[in-house]
Amino acid sequence: MDPRIQQLAKNLINYSTHLQKGENILIEIFDDALPLGKALIEEAYKVGANPFLSLKNNKLQRSLLLHSTIPQLEQIAKWETERMEQMDAYIGIRANENSSEFADIPSEQLQLYQQYWLKPVHTDLRVPKTKWCVLRYPNNSMAQLANMSSEGFEEFYFNVCNLDYSKMDDAMTPLVDLMQKTDKVHIIGPGTDLSFSIKDIPAIKCCGLRNIPDGEVYTAPVKNSINGHLTYNTPAVYQGVTYENIHLEFADGKIIKASANHTEKINKIFDTDEGARFIGEFALGVNPHISIPMKDTLFDEKIKGSFHFTPGNAYKGAFNGNKSAIHWDLVCIQNPEHGGGEIWFDDVLIRKDGIFVIPELKGLNPENLL
Repeated sequence: MDPRIQQLAKNLINYSTHLQKGENILIEIFDDALPLGKALIEEAYKVGANPFLSLKNNKLQRSLLLHSTIPQLEQIAKWETERMEQMDAYIGIRANENSSEFADIPSEQLQLYQQYWLKPVHTDLRVPKTKWCVLRYPNNSMAQLANMSSEGFEEFYFNVCNLDYSKMDDAMTPLVDLMQKTDKVHIIGPGTDLSFSIKDIPAIKCCGLRNIPDGEVYTAPVKNSINGHLTYNTPAVYQGVTYENIHLEFADGKIIKASANHTEKINKIFDTDEGARFIGEFALGVNPHISIPMKDTLFDEKIKGSFHFTPGNAYKGAFNGNKSAIHWDLVCIQNPEHGGGEIWFDDVLIRKDGIFVIPELKGLNPENLL
């Protein structure tokens, strides 16, 4: 077996989920990530844990969801909830052969899937109650999204995923401390002038425990404090559809206007429920290996010099009161080649054109994390 896969499996079992003897872990694989699945099972047994396996295929998921009914989805969620309740840890691996596999499923069906299957199993149960980590697995489809050769993408993938996340953990501490003392945030950039408060909302490190790759510090805005407008410069794929040129306007926390290349579809997403038009997360991306978008949220939200501002559900660890069936990480890159930009905390410039400019945060700049 490729030693890089074995190293990744060891990191996921021993660091990311910190799996212990006697614990149950569900390993869920979408499409083809069998080598990593095998390595994870072996590593779980090495620590005396009990691995459980779920294999899913997005072509079959598409067929299932096209005509699914609410009672059917509720029954599936019931089965999966009962299983998840038995788990101490969860690792989800996606190796999508086609990132647009769900593109022609009617939006109404996808909303039912989100609300009646994913939300009760994952948002309401797995996220708050298990030690979980989700990641991708390199394949030709992902390489194509990244505009890279398959071999080149594979090398990039393992460099990113096997990064020394304990070093990143230490470097994030000053940013966490600063965010937890901050009230007012002001973000400026092309098509963006946004103000909000993060007062009294916890700040959380993401350093290889919940996502691989990782590299962000997140909090949440005070729910009704957001005013202004924001233009995202990174394409975002949601349920098989690629959205570009997303522009949101806010008043007292709520998205009052949304436009994109698929304006009608994006507004349907934001009409999923009441919480979908409010923001559940604000985060700064710092992974030094990730510099360009590849239409995969797990990578794009960690881009060095980026931030994401997330419509939908707030995480329990940084809860601002917002609940929703959706949680959509939309990314804006502020490096010079993407137009630059500034982030201010309580009228102090802390990051300019993607680079931290105050001394206590310079440890998070790319050259100090490699």
